[in-house]
Amino acid sequence: MRGRFITLEGIDGAGKSTHHVWLAEYLRTCGHQVVITREPGGTPLGEKLRSLLLADSMHLETEALLMFAARREHIAEVIEPALTRGDWVVSDRFTDASFAYQGGGRGLTWERLMQLEHWVQGELQPDITFLFDLDVTVARMRLQKTGQAPDRFEQEQQEFFERVRKAYHRRAEEWPHRFCKIDAAMTVPQIKKILEEKVTSVC
Repeated sequence: MRGRFITLEGIDGAGKSTHHVWLAEYLRTCGHQVVITREPGGTPLGEKLRSLLLADSMHLETEALLMFAARREHIAEVIEPALTRGDWVVSDRFTDASFAYQGGGRGLTWERLMQLEHWVQGELQPDITFLFDLDVTVARMRLQKTGQAPDRFEQEQQEFFERVRKAYHRRAEEWPHRFCKIDAAMTVPQIKKILEEKVTSVC
């Protein structure tokens, strides 16, 4: 039996990374073999590209192409083999992030992103996408409290993240059957309960 593919999405500071590892561990307690991964990254080459993408300024189209190049490697080397084995894959971001950040945030056309999406992944889509939705002002305050040096994306202005959030909402409207929007202002226990209920329904 083919495995399941779960992704976590949201603007920086929405809290998805807090639940990423926990969700993988929860699925393991349900008896599943789980591969936990992230984008950009997930493979040795992908991690090298991640370092470039998070640190170096570049042309918008270069940024998008590098994101999808890392994704092609990720799919071929990690995601598809795991799903074929029957494992579950839990990824911190996938293609929805490109529509949100390179599309909504940077302004690359939806049509160009759809071309890249079809070329790189064909019919592959997550079975469930948890969208951690949060007011941008609150998300930015959370980021500041971490004390960590912000990467190139996290340094963007509030207007950029407002566009990213709006693009995530658009993407969720286009794929309503796989998106589960979560109010990221809720407490951690409340969010975990929703995650448990949703993944249990597809186990």
